[in-house]
Formats: sequence, C-alpha cells, structure tokens
Amino acid sequence: MTTITEQVSPHRDLEKKTIEELTSLINAEDATVSPAIQKALPAVNRLIHAIVDTLRRGGRMFYVGAGSGGRLSVLDVIELPTTYGIEKGKVNTILAGGIARLAEAREEMEDEPLAGWETLRDEYISPADIVIGISASGTTPFVLGALTMCRQHGIPTGCIVSNPGSPIAAAADYPVEVITGPEFITGSTRMKCGTAQKMLFDMISTTAMIQLGRVEDNQMVNVLLINDKITDRAVRMLMEKADLTDYATARRLLLEQGSVKKAIDHLKHSVL
Repeated sequence: MTTITEQVSPHRDLEKKTIEELTSLINAEDATVSPAIQKALPAVNRLIHAIVDTLRRGGRMFYVGAGSGGRLSVLDVIELPTTYGIEKGKVNTILAGGIARLAEAREEMEDEPLAGWETLRDEYISPADIVIGISASGTTPFVLGALTMCRQHGIPTGCIVSNPGSPIAAAADYPVEVITGPEFITGSTRMKCGTAQKMLFDMISTTAMIQLGRVEDNQMVNVLLINDKITDRAVRMLMEKADLTDYATARRLLLEQGSVKKAIDHLKHSVL
C-alpha cells in the first residue's frame, strides 16, 4: 500500500519561516481537508446508513482507535448523551491504553493486535452491534486486530483511514478513505488527518442522531438540562415550540418533564 500520510512534507525549511508565513501555509493545507471528505461522501453515507440501521434495531456502535483519532472519537462520544439525550452506552469508544488514561497518550498500546478485540469482548460485542476502526495510517495493529476478529464473528465493521488500499479498509465492511495527503509536518497525522477525523465524527454522529429523531427542525429537543445556560436555551426553545409566553411557567414545566421533547408531548396529551 502507499503510505501517503508518511510522505515528506512539501514545505521545507519551516524553522526559517515567520509566524505569518507558517499560519498562512497551515491554513492553506487545512483548506484541502473538506474537498477530500467531499470525494469520500458516498462511502461515508453507506457507513452512516449501517450505523443508523444498527442503532435503530437496538444495537450499539463502537469506535476502536489509538492516537489522535482515537482520542478525538472519545470527545465525540462523551457529548452525545448530553446533546441528544441518548442512553449512555449506545455509542462508545475503545481506546488503546484505555479512556481512563486518555491524557497519558499511551501510544505503545496501539501495537497490541488483540487488545482491542479483548476489550470489545468484555463489552459483550455481538453481530447486533457495529464497530468502526479509526486509523490514519490504516495499519494500526490495535485497530486491525479488532476489525479482523469482528469479521470472523460476523460483526459489521467500518473504518476511517487516510491511506488508500490499507489492511484496515480491507477488513471493513464499510470503509471510508479520506486521502488528505502528506502532512505539513512530515508524518504528523494529528494535523490534516486529525481535522478530517473530527469533521467526520461530527458528520456521522449528527446525521445519525437526526435520522434517529433526536432533533426536531434544527433544535436539540432532547438535550439534557445539565447547567443554567442549556436550561435557559431549552426554556426558550419550549416557549417557541409550544407558544408559551410566560418564562417561569415554561421553566417549571421543562424541569418537571426533563426535556423539551417530553414537555411538548406532555402538553399535547394534556390537550387531548
């Protein structure tokens, strides 16, 4: 396979450049990420269809990753229960080295080919679930081993990689290859590859949650009321949707029901 992510940066003598030159060059490189994702959208859409079907049937989704990509998937996953009110454990991340040790960046753990599968097995993974491998190189043993074992056990798989023709893509039922090219700093896949991964995580989870009815119009009607800012936003959302004019009444109803969606349903049933 061609390891584009390890090719030499086209930018030379970076230590001799000014701050203004460096930021301009980095910004220009970042601008190439969205077009690369655009080319991969058909594959992304196939993966999202599979994810939505799995979650709709009551299954779970697991990201399996290491390094920057794995850590970025953790950030996406931990926000979903709050933002969309989904049950914890529906969307998960298996991170090399463990989520509990996220800040330690235990990169050596990505070379353990069976560790990912063993963690999935501890989570009682089954063919009712779906597993998405995250690897810029497309070769990470932790990810490849997990997807290979999933396939042997009939568990659907997808992946997000940044090199063409990788072993991880070959092991996935729904491969997504976003080819962002050599990095600004040679081999530093926390840059364009990481940007692409973050954009894809946002795209996948947001689209899936909309398809699963966790959004109405363009609003987070199932958001959990975890702080004053979100509660205030939810009160005003409820007032708009239910045509309520009194803030205190709307707030009391919201807190009693627990979400905008439940408050609106309560009002509808009360009228009926």
